[in-house]
Amino acid sequence: MRKLLIKGGRLIDPDTRTDEHLDLLIVDGVVAERAPELTPDDDTRVIEAAGAIVTPGLVDMHVHLREPGREDEETIESGSRAAAHGGVTAVAAMPNTEPAIDTASWVEFVRNRESQIMVYPIAAITKDRAGETLTEMAELAAAGAVAFSDDGSPVVNPSIMRRALEYSTMVGLPIISHCEELGLSGRGVMHEGLASTMAGLRPIPAAAEEIAVARDIILAKMTGANLHIAHVSTEGSVELVRRAKDDGIAVTCETCPHYFTLTDDDVRSYDTHLKVNPPLRSASDLAAIKVGLADGTIDAISSDHAPHSLEEKQVEFDAAPPGMTGLETLLPLTLTQLVQPGTITLERAVELMSTDPASILRIPHGSLAVGAPADVTVFDPDWAWEITEDWFVSKSKNSPFTGRKVRGRVTHTVSRGEVVFEETDLNEGDARDEGEREPDVLSVHV
Repeated sequence: MRKLLIKGGRLIDPDTRTDEHLDLLIVDGVVAERAPELTPDDDTRVIEAAGAIVTPGLVDMHVHLREPGREDEETIESGSRAAAHGGVTAVAAMPNTEPAIDTASWVEFVRNRESQIMVYPIAAITKDRAGETLTEMAELAAAGAVAFSDDGSPVVNPSIMRRALEYSTMVGLPIISHCEELGLSGRGVMHEGLASTMAGLRPIPAAAEEIAVARDIILAKMTGANLHIAHVSTEGSVELVRRAKDDGIAVTCETCPHYFTLTDDDVRSYDTHLKVNPPLRSASDLAAIKVGLADGTIDAISSDHAPHSLEEKQVEFDAAPPGMTGLETLLPLTLTQLVQPGTITLERAVELMSTDPASILRIPHGSLAVGAPADVTVFDPDWAWEITEDWFVSKSKNSPFTGRKVRGRVTHTVSRGEVVFEETDLNEGDARDEGEREPDVLSVHV
């Protein structure tokens, strides 16, 4: 019998509406008991969590793990270590790999790879993600896919998207839409506005996203399907989703930390780590994203973890591939940019990064109820530190947040009752209490 006791922490679990100091006992990978004071047996491992927050394990519903095809950038195994390092115990892996995850055998390949955490495959909507022929959704669902998406590319043909939405209702899984009108985005590389004019870079208007969001919401209403909109970045998109929800349409959406942390003005540095798709938007868009997170319009915060090699990013801005790593900075950026300024509460942050994405994907995560699988994130909310390049565990280091000072850091990650990451010097309490600590050498336990 395997026993783990997380003791003395503030347990925040939106699923059971819990926010109090409770000990958490885990037995054989399942939450066994929650109480103010639990006494461990001699054979129980104890994690002292005084001063820390204990939450359901984070769920990142939008990551790119690059396997198969680009194992030089990331693998499922290395991505899972990066996830554990960031307090993430479940990820949904996008299918824009080489080849695409568009058959049952490729879905099973992803599910069966070595991983420290739970990796859920998202299958392609169309074969080869070419936007022309639907995949065998029932077969993919039976193999273990949790959603369908051509992410990285939009489904251009509205008739194909309509049929995909209709098909998805028969298998009971959501369609995740990459909303981009290619006729407007074209060869653009940054948000259209004053900053793009001053930078002399080809622009992408907000309308390129918003037109596609509006189209897919209309199709979701028409078909009655569950539509999830990926990486929402504009004020107009937030308002379209808000109205759709008010109309009772089954639509959910996510955003990413870079859309509530950075703006198009930052791109004037020409740092290719800032090139993402959709692009970083204006200050007014950023403000609207924050409002949408606070009022419930936006349902999830995902990382859109997109690792690229150093060589790919060390080129002209126009030539660089879009994307940045994000699994390891998901939590500290959310705490620093949203929770600490008072934009959202800690409980709301846990909903956005755990409970709600698990609900959207219908996977058994996001709860610390007795009997639930024991996926747990423990973090110190007051730990002030600076992100450094050598701190990252991911195979790729393409983050624009290197050198940024943040507050909040993961100390332990527990997946199915096993400690898969722990901070090596958690007990240096004096430094933590002062709110200033140097980044440490980290230990990931395989």
